[in-house]
Amino acid sequence: VAASPCALAIATPSAVLSGVARAARGGILVKGGGPLESLGSLDSIAFDKTGTLTEGEPKVTDVRTAEGVDETELLRTAIAVEDLSKHPLAKAVVRDGKTRLGDGPAVPNATDLQSITGRGIQATVEGDIVYVGKDDLFAEVDGPPLPDSIREIVESLEENGRTTMIVRRGDRYLGVIGLMDTPREASKRTISRLRELGIKRMIMISGDNQKVADAVAKEVGLDEARGDLMPDDKVN
Repeated sequence: VAASPCALAIATPSAVLSGVARAARGGILVKGGGPLESLGSLDSIAFDKTGTLTEGEPKVTDVRTAEGVDETELLRTAIAVEDLSKHPLAKAVVRDGKTRLGDGPAVPNATDLQSITGRGIQATVEGDIVYVGKDDLFAEVDGPPLPDSIREIVESLEENGRTTMIVRRGDRYLGVIGLMDTPREASKRTISRLRELGIKRMIMISGDNQKVADAVAKEVGLDEARGDLMPDDKVN
């Protein structure tokens, strides 16, 4: 004869509910009982980079123009287009670009914004189609291919952990803007604590290029980083 006291049946959901509520008070949202119980047997975690391991507040560190291009033209064009976007990198270009321009000429208005997922954006500025994005973008869109001089600027910035944005107005490449997002102070501590708790494998996933991903991963104490990922790739 087996008996199951009611208290035992009630205790399990109560414990789960209590755990979910306690996590919420600490700022952690858990989807439900299943995910909460799975936490006990985890041995791997994947972290997104921007805004999770990093502050999520990138800053413009470099403005490198193509030959014969004025920095003002590069910044005015980039700010006009990025002002239409809500992306953290776009906001950084607008904020820091306006600071660099100072009291210079007014920034023109851009129209017809189109987002090219994971690659960049395009818009129209003073009758010209402008593209702003990573080097992959310019292999896909019509117009002249990426010149070697611009590619060299991109590579040198990426070697130093910069995220890069190339600006092309019409058929003219204006230059490259380099940005950097600083790792959070708490990231290193969290990762070392997770290792102590028995998490064997921790991976950083990012849409940024592999060199930037590697630089950030190294700084926060991760040994595995996956860069150049589209949103779907991150889920996979």
